[in-house]
Amino acid sequence: MEALLCRRLGDPASSAPDGNNPESSPIVVSRNHPIPDLDSPTAVRVKVKATSLNYANYLQILGKYQEKPPLPFIPGSDYAGTVDAVGPAVTKFKVGDRVCSFASLGSYATFIVQDQSHLFGVPKGCDLVAAAALPVAFGTSHVALVHRANLTSSQVLLVLGAAGGVGVAAVQIGKVCGAVVIAVARGAEKVQFLKSLGVDHVVDLSNQHVTASVKEFLKSRNLKGVDVLYDPVGGKLTKETMKLLNWGAQILVIGFASGEIPVIPANITLVNYSFNVAEVGGQRHVMKNWTVHGLYWGSYRTHRPAVLEDSIRELLSWVERGLITIHISHIYSLSEANHAFSAIKDRKAIGKVMIAFDDLGSARSKL
Repeated sequence: MEALLCRRLGDPASSAPDGNNPESSPIVVSRNHPIPDLDSPTAVRVKVKATSLNYANYLQILGKYQEKPPLPFIPGSDYAGTVDAVGPAVTKFKVGDRVCSFASLGSYATFIVQDQSHLFGVPKGCDLVAAAALPVAFGTSHVALVHRANLTSSQVLLVLGAAGGVGVAAVQIGKVCGAVVIAVARGAEKVQFLKSLGVDHVVDLSNQHVTASVKEFLKSRNLKGVDVLYDPVGGKLTKETMKLLNWGAQILVIGFASGEIPVIPANITLVNYSFNVAEVGGQRHVMKNWTVHGLYWGSYRTHRPAVLEDSIRELLSWVERGLITIHISHIYSLSEANHAFSAIKDRKAIGKVMIAFDDLGSARSKL
């Protein structure tokens, strides 16, 4: 089978994995990699149709992710495909069934083996490439907003990095929950795309100041502030948008795509001091009562598997009912993995970047 091997740590966007000088790339396409055997009576082997690229996959090959597998390894997490073989005790699936799932490693290959308890049936109305894009991006946003923040229709949601994979998922889930959704992105194309999703207000960082733009919108709607901040970006943008938060607001720390980890002083979550000469003593105490959530979605499989499974099942039902749409920005073949990682690295994607098998890599854009 074909498999993408990470042989050493480095930038997977640097050069082609099967180019004229393969030693220049940390990743290489293995054309005759062994097909994995069923490793238990309840194991299922899936022929992968498509697999998703997430920023975490890029960081893992760079060696900058919290989980550092021994070299060499096959990267990859969420995927979809058809059942190729089943163990003697498998009861939930049969050969030919359409399934999706995620793994800690191994989806950048023609075949992957997982236990039947980790697989989800894909509804008939859902394309397999789209299903492969769902588990990590939409799963992360769904657990964060629905299970951690308990987002309601009376609240204001602010999504940073809103045109990326988890961002597009977050704004759609916010709309399903009935919240007022504010999105932050950069560039006219991304702004227009987010508006097409029904976002209530979009801030274009290329020509707008985020605080001023959001405050003007909130005032026009007679809203006091932001109740939930969804932050996969980090850096200076986190500190800036914290100025917009309501009393009792929740901050969802998803990741640090900016490359900069922000510092959130503990006292700010309780009380903030702001200077105002018109006030007695020149000091005003603003009570905040904020909650900061750190969300590492993958750990739910170990600590709260039922939450994770219920979340993905609900998301698949939402896809089937047309409540959410999975937007694929780019599709590449395995031999073009460097271009796929470049799209992630350079913020070119609007929605998801995918690797697909069966010659689907010739389709450069699905938007």
